[in-house]
Amino acid sequence: MRRLTSVARIAIPLAGALVLSACSATGQDSSDSLQVVANPVAAKPAASPARTAPPAGQVIAMPGVSAIATDAQSHTLVVALGQPPSVRVYDLGALGSPKATVALPGPAESLTASGGEAIASVPGKGVLTRISLPGGQAKAEPVAGQPAEGVPDGANTLVAVRDRKAVEVLAGGKVTKTITGQLYSADGVVKTDSGAVVLDRLRTAVFSVDVQAGTMDEGLRAGDGAANAVADSFGRVLVTDARAGALLAFSTGPLILRQRYPVPGGPYGLAYDHRRNLAWVTLTGRNEVVGFDVRGGEPVEKYRFPTVRQPDSVGVDEQSGRVIVGSAAGEGTQVIQP
Repeated sequence: MRRLTSVARIAIPLAGALVLSACSATGQDSSDSLQVVANPVAAKPAASPARTAPPAGQVIAMPGVSAIATDAQSHTLVVALGQPPSVRVYDLGALGSPKATVALPGPAESLTASGGEAIASVPGKGVLTRISLPGGQAKAEPVAGQPAEGVPDGANTLVAVRDRKAVEVLAGGKVTKTITGQLYSADGVVKTDSGAVVLDRLRTAVFSVDVQAGTMDEGLRAGDGAANAVADSFGRVLVTDARAGALLAFSTGPLILRQRYPVPGGPYGLAYDHRRNLAWVTLTGRNEVVGFDVRGGEPVEKYRFPTVRQPDSVGVDEQSGRVIVGSAAGEGTQVIQP
């Protein structure tokens, strides 16, 4: 572990130096060590080719999927669909048909679920929709701006508000705190033991957030195209780099890049199984999902399965270990038992 830490500390200044050189060439302010290009564009999933192998496991027919989450307390699978904009709630023990379908005011970009509740973020309409599980009763909460993701934080909710470049703290549906900093966009938020980490896809960076103090703290580059982020069981935040093809691991408190592991094939979707310490990564350029054991000094591939086409979303049922993959191309939701 000592060797790994020293490598991480050496690699970060080198990456910063490369970024500074690129900024000088484009006429940007060289004091901004996180600036990548003059007009940054958020990373998108690689376009999937036609499938060359049948998807593993079971496939549940449904339209294009935009997000997936599971809730252990209610034993439910929650799937967001683009058209018509809605959320389907399934019993994880009986996936044949949904227990409930909830209409949304627009397509959900992200879903989080825990403690018998799912939160669907609808940035195009400025709404968070809270859905009780498994019944499907819904309550819409307006948010000023474009809420990209909402996650529980005790009795509060942390919301990444993309266009306002902020993380807001909601209590009882009301904003109690707005946290801003050096963000270009706030595209996701991950709750950690030491606070929170916000994902900025435009800067392809992550920033540490001290929720109690209401401050945006240190920020680090997260590869060339940071796409999605989750917390693991070791106090780290894992991030997929869709452009450079890598899985990154950042320790928190303070924020330090610990690992950068090559993952060819367009890594995009990301989910974590806390019981088995497996990070599940979808490869949209190959129509595959890969399970990595992340307990050691570097990820170790344990599983690889063919998927539905355009596997942009992934979730995991931690009770059974099943991995669940959603097709953004309308090929359904796939359930795989490793």
